[in-house]
Amino acid sequence: MPRVNGTGQRIYAWFERRLQLEGPVKEAALHPVPRNTASWWYVFGSAAFTLLFLQIITGILLALIYVPSAAHAWDSLNVLNHQVPLGWYIRALHGWGSNFMVAIVLIHMAQVFLFGAYKFPRELTWILGVFLLLMTLGMAFTGQVLRFDQDAYWGLGIGASIMGRVPFIGGGLVHLLLGGPIIAGATLSRFFTLHVFVIPGLLLLFALTHVWMVLKLGVNEWPMPGRVVRRATYVQEYNKLAHEDGIPFVPGAFWKDLVFSGAVIAAVAVCALIMGPFGPGGQPDPSIIQTVPKPDFFFLWIYAVLSYLPPALETPFILIAPIIGIAILLALPFYAAEGEKSWHRRPVAVLVVSFVAVAWGSFTQLGTVTPWSPHMSAWSADAIPAKFLRGASPLVRQGANVFQDKQCRNCHAVGGRGGQRGPALDDIATRMTPDELRFKVVTGGGNMPAFGKNLSPAEIEALVAFLDTLHPPNQRPAVNPVNEVYTSTHASGGEDVSAAPGAAR
Repeated sequence: MPRVNGTGQRIYAWFERRLQLEGPVKEAALHPVPRNTASWWYVFGSAAFTLLFLQIITGILLALIYVPSAAHAWDSLNVLNHQVPLGWYIRALHGWGSNFMVAIVLIHMAQVFLFGAYKFPRELTWILGVFLLLMTLGMAFTGQVLRFDQDAYWGLGIGASIMGRVPFIGGGLVHLLLGGPIIAGATLSRFFTLHVFVIPGLLLLFALTHVWMVLKLGVNEWPMPGRVVRRATYVQEYNKLAHEDGIPFVPGAFWKDLVFSGAVIAAVAVCALIMGPFGPGGQPDPSIIQTVPKPDFFFLWIYAVLSYLPPALETPFILIAPIIGIAILLALPFYAAEGEKSWHRRPVAVLVVSFVAVAWGSFTQLGTVTPWSPHMSAWSADAIPAKFLRGASPLVRQGANVFQDKQCRNCHAVGGRGGQRGPALDDIATRMTPDELRFKVVTGGGNMPAFGKNLSPAEIEALVAFLDTLHPPNQRPAVNPVNEVYTSTHASGGEDVSAAPGAAR
């Protein structure tokens, strides 16, 4: 036995001489923390870090089978669910681990805010935490897209439409995100790269930097009423508290982190075992309308808010609200770096957290029961009014069938009946020329998905022919300015007597 110990010691000494990790590890493990920080309120950060490693391990296992291709992604997930031993369980661990990680990070951010842990000198620690929250939400969204079922397809379409509304650069961002103007083969490759390489890499970088700063600046002390943060004296006061009434991080505080992290991993494992993986649902197909697409749980509140907002307020809300929210979070430690930490003397902080929690919970609940504004049964429930088809040519009638069968009525009203998310189309022909209509159908834009790969050229021409008839009887349809000038000139024997081209629009 002594010989074994001696061999082990020699191996350890060989590695230590080259890596020299013993000093930093001991310093990190034994650094003193205030005794009152060894609390169950301080365990959420460690649990989030543990869940990150669970996501990395299960993600690597899934990436061995998953095929990031529009043609094979859905099939590869079904192979994992039904053919690979324990493949369904690995998927379930990964999915439930994502949900738990988002929840733990949100709770941790709320706890840090209420405990004033963003104040001097931990401003950068808080900012890194904000970016970690955004990266965690990014992982959840890109993970849903990789399922590439009906919900994923429509969720991605909504996400692209949101990005497309960014002034000046929206179109370029959509092309960058999707690999083109529509959801196609390159789209999943890009999201796979984001989900597997880019976002996890940033998460690890931010998380390790976050932990490093916690070690160097110390764990935030328990917020006591009357203990005020002042830049000139805080560091000296904290060091005095940590050394006079402190305990080593290991084992004094670490054991609670270990127990809670183990309990969270066990909860993920039980949820995965009992409730199984998330999807995939039906295959992604814009022509299938028997669906009510919804995002994953933590994005349901956005779904509900957008459902209740009038269409005119959607774009301002989408473009302005997130920027304001993130700016407030990033600026918080700079305009509130000093003062009280205790929530007992910060009623505004308590009110803010309570309001956000109640609003988020309420909208999330509404998101589970409130129908999205498109009428997903409009194609069968509401026939196109007969007045739009009187005297119509066979091509126009065929276009009306395409309009009905390809779920255009879900989002667009005609004759006062149909969806409300898109504009009513009763006078669309006065606002868009046939070329513009054709381009819009093929490439989409705004809230509208692209149908270029879901309609044949004949169907597109028929649909455009029908849409070009949708104008009031006393108002002529829009025409291409060049065609209008040519027609007027030709009709007048060479003299241009055309009206202003823009008037028809």
